[in-house]
Amino acid sequence: MKKLIQLKLKILAKAILKKYKPEIIGVTGSVGKTSAREAIFAVVSSKFKARQSIKNYNNEIGLPLTIIGLEHPGKSIFGWIAVFFKALALITVKDKNYPEILVLEMGVDRPGDMGYLLGIVKPKVGIITRIGESHLEFFKSIEELKAEKISLVNNLPGDGCAILNFNDDRIKESARLLKVKIISYGFGESASVRAEEIKIDTQTEFSADNINLIGINFKLCQGGKCVNVFLPGFLGETFVEAALAAACAGIAYKLSLDEISDALKKLKNPPGRMKLIQGIKNTLIIDDTYNSSPQSSLAALKALRKINLISGAKKFAILGDMLELGNYTEEGHKLVGRDVYNSAVDELIAVGERARDIGRGAEAAGMNKEAIYYFANSDSAKSFVQERIKESDIILIKGSQGARMEKIVKEIMADPLRADKLLVRQGDEWDS
Repeated sequence: MKKLIQLKLKILAKAILKKYKPEIIGVTGSVGKTSAREAIFAVVSSKFKARQSIKNYNNEIGLPLTIIGLEHPGKSIFGWIAVFFKALALITVKDKNYPEILVLEMGVDRPGDMGYLLGIVKPKVGIITRIGESHLEFFKSIEELKAEKISLVNNLPGDGCAILNFNDDRIKESARLLKVKIISYGFGESASVRAEEIKIDTQTEFSADNINLIGINFKLCQGGKCVNVFLPGFLGETFVEAALAAACAGIAYKLSLDEISDALKKLKNPPGRMKLIQGIKNTLIIDDTYNSSPQSSLAALKALRKINLISGAKKFAILGDMLELGNYTEEGHKLVGRDVYNSAVDELIAVGERARDIGRGAEAAGMNKEAIYYFANSDSAKSFVQERIKESDIILIKGSQGARMEKIVKEIMADPLRADKLLVRQGDEWDS
């Protein structure tokens, strides 16, 4: 039945695209693609009728559903009938409000995934955020994964545009082989669109009391011109890279740097992606529970490292299993553990069997084993975390989707009644 639905969705989505001819911006990468997609949508929707991927719909079923414009109906027969009815209606009756631009996240978990998605959509603009060790489970090597993701920009039309993150050497070295226009972004001089003078904008002492004053400031520079950009409520260079990707997309669609800066001010930090949440006991939670990989964990710890604490407060890193790493699983977890120690984290709480290697890596690097705690799963860790934290502590919580680390966030957030608005995976299908 799933295969049949998948085939019908593919046929219907292709028919809709053939009729309305929206321009497609495809976004892929191991890290940061959802943040980039959100930022790109914020920029292009300021000038065009646009739609972005619904939720995290980035696969063979989710991508066609975004094209149709409906959420996944789950196991509801009537829901699927409604999906097919709307798709047929879009094909037979002209919808004047159909988007001019679709910003689509294109996920890759297995070999052939990108080829399947490219069989549905033909992007005009292709964006690659970063290539890392996440999703390696079904690939023989990082090079094979890289080739799968790079195929997005290898298949752009002659008048297409590849937007590439030059902070990633793997992507940068692939650029010379492309035959389409390239707009590069990054922090170095080799990038055509750059971020300079990046800083976390907050008071000297960082706490839950000044949560509304927190954000990232940087200068967005291109072609000798710079404008100031402020991302309120954001932490970490991952979001600067997302903003740069969005700036490149804006430039590709002829927006000025000032227009791009204004659009980015309205960007909202989505749940589970370095989101700042008030915790109990006047603590501050950095909720990064959407997903995890060694690359994204190092980026989160780098942001945590730059934060100044109130005297007597502690920094906690509560880190769950990182999944889909294949043969890199043990090494990747130990790498993160070593960085926990280098980030001056006061206490590490490792959640899950794989996360034990985070603790082992931290201890081998020099962290006091008395400051390292282990729990089998997020449910068993919740009460301990609640008891352990004290006023003005800062708590980074992160893990792969399967680790369900958002359960710990819900346990210690100041207003759990707002969990459905602030946290990931709060629908009925995630109750278990």
